[in-house]
Amino acid sequence: MTDDLITEDLLWPRYAGPSDLTEIESVPLAERGLPESTYAQLVRAAELWPDRTAVTMLPEAARWREPLRRSFAELLGDVHRYANLLHELGVRRDDAVALIAPNCAELIPATLAAQLAGIAAPINGGLSRRHIAELLRLTGARVLVAAGPELSDAVWDSVRALAVDGLLDAVLVLRPTAAAGEPQALQRIDGVRVEYLDESAAAHESAAFAGKTPVASDLAALFHTGGTTGVPKLAAHTHAGEVANAWMIAANSLFDEDSVVFAALPLFHVNALVVTLLAPLFKGQSVVWAGPLGYRDLAIYTEFWNIVEHYRLAAMSAVPTVYAVLAQCPVNADISSLRYAMVGASPLPPAVRENFELHTGITLVEGYGLTEATCASARSFPDLPRPHAVGQRLPYQHMKVVRADEVGTWVELSVGEVGVLVIGGPTVFAGYVIGRTEHGHVLDGMGTLVDGWLDTGDLAHIDEEGFIHLHGRAKDLIIRGGHNIDPAIIDDALLSHPKVAAACAVGRPDIHAGEVAVAYVTLVPGAAVTEAELLEWASRHVPERAAAPKTVTVLDALPVTDVGKPYKLGLRADATRRELLDALAEIAGVRNIAATVEDGAIVAIVELDPVGDEKTVAAILGRYAIEWKVEVPQ
Repeated sequence: MTDDLITEDLLWPRYAGPSDLTEIESVPLAERGLPESTYAQLVRAAELWPDRTAVTMLPEAARWREPLRRSFAELLGDVHRYANLLHELGVRRDDAVALIAPNCAELIPATLAAQLAGIAAPINGGLSRRHIAELLRLTGARVLVAAGPELSDAVWDSVRALAVDGLLDAVLVLRPTAAAGEPQALQRIDGVRVEYLDESAAAHESAAFAGKTPVASDLAALFHTGGTTGVPKLAAHTHAGEVANAWMIAANSLFDEDSVVFAALPLFHVNALVVTLLAPLFKGQSVVWAGPLGYRDLAIYTEFWNIVEHYRLAAMSAVPTVYAVLAQCPVNADISSLRYAMVGASPLPPAVRENFELHTGITLVEGYGLTEATCASARSFPDLPRPHAVGQRLPYQHMKVVRADEVGTWVELSVGEVGVLVIGGPTVFAGYVIGRTEHGHVLDGMGTLVDGWLDTGDLAHIDEEGFIHLHGRAKDLIIRGGHNIDPAIIDDALLSHPKVAAACAVGRPDIHAGEVAVAYVTLVPGAAVTEAELLEWASRHVPERAAAPKTVTVLDALPVTDVGKPYKLGLRADATRRELLDALAEIAGVRNIAATVEDGAIVAIVELDPVGDEKTVAAILGRYAIEWKVEVPQ
């Protein structure tokens, strides 16, 4: 047997069920023969399957029959051309390249090229211009790959303003997938090179990269994630971490090289990069990419089952709100190919699971992960569902539940005990970017990393079979439809009102988005302002539309802990109670609704009269991703 065959055999152990984990880990990860970098991973795919379709990009959901296709060899050629252009522009190994655009055919090779020539820094174009500017400064990126006027007017307007402000040296512009006709003329900006990416790269070498290729320890990407300040934090990923996490996902024995993956999440999200771009490279799987709006394109829901049948989709990944909508869409096609529908990013309400599975016959498979652990850290198994768990840890990742003692030292808890979930292993990120010197980015764990372990901020327990059960979050992020919202930006907006003395934003359960932002405030002495006026103020001053609070409630005083810190759990409990008061207002026999904090999690308690409609109440409560119980006094 040749060395190549031995390596390939080691690359793919059996991984079909929970019992396979021990056997997988009996071989050290270093002996598995993983590629050194995301670039080496792409080169391997292009050598093994040069003519196989790697990317099928839909221009938009309504035009799903008119895709643009690229083979693995063509994708590698595009990456070489784009990376060589970046190299010509002066991008080197420690330089970041920012990318701001909706998904399109050119963004995929541009992202991989940024990781080849330097470090990719994807940015959500929906962030405020101020936040984008701060992220550009923090990354140090002077070259920006961005949506042009044909692809996104809003992004293009922001990008031009940033370039005029002197933040950029070059802007490489993207066109929509399969754009027809001549591109729109681009306005000149003094001192800034502005040109279409694909046109400018056309003259560059497609067979090889002219610069220094990355090694495992090099930084591959800087992903922004919610934090404790108004500006998102930048989590640094290494090539080794991204490749390892992609392999852990690709090792799933349910899928072979013929399995087709569907991708609709934006490429500024780690799931899109790791789960639907890097992982399929390992087995040469084809990926069908939705148009620029992804799951936000309403047409995708009327056409989705036809897309599944036409492209024989085997796997997809989405947030609970997507599955809630799909559960209402008539199944008018053969969807037997779809075997793996993964859900994550926010808690899965039981009713969403039940409705989707009853409607489609497809088991929803929960997963768990976070940007600071590269992407995915736990997976479930469709043939062995665990409705109350988010899955078993992935191979070579380590998990334990801890509680801080009186001096702040972590004490590991026993099986079944609730505490803070911490993660160790090869996918833990390198740290947050806190600055930049002539030697590259300066990284710091900022209290999140302790002796190599990542504090997830999530409350959980691990059962006797190693499955993880979440119990809410110790951290303060509000997760709306899988999108992280930093409550500090809402607090800051409300505190800018001259009559507000204190403000605290928290998440309120929502049947559609999983969670939405609401805010509580106190007023300066003698001030008079209505809650409606404060809500309107917040809608104008919160820099991100999705983060604007749904309600603003004025209190005499905000609850605080024993050490004087805001007691957000108490406010979240109040927000839960208020939501259920509205949701159950028309249900006869509801005597009382309360929400309490138990082991750091919010538990809703609904008390019914003996003649109350317990079945209807339970059905409504099941649509929320909360813990609840119904009590009927005897």
